[in-house]
Amino acid sequence: MKAYIERDGCIACGLCIDTCPEVFQMAEDGLAEVIVEDVPEEAEDRTIESQENCPVSVITAKE
Repeated sequence: MKAYIERDGCIACGLCIDTCPEVFQMAEDGLAEVIVEDVPEEAEDRTIESQENCPVSVITAKE
C-alpha cells in the first residue's frame, strides 16, 4: 500500500500524524507529509483510518 497527501489542501490539523505516526509527519513547512515509500503492513489499517478521518480529504491510501 502507498499513501499520498495532496499537500496544497492540507490544513495541518495533525490528525493523520496522531493516528499513524509511522507513515505521516509534519514537514518543515508545517504541513503533513508521507514519510515512507511503502506503508508497513501493520500500519495499513491506521493509514486507511487517517484517510477516512482527514477533515479535508487530502489523503489517499491505495494498493
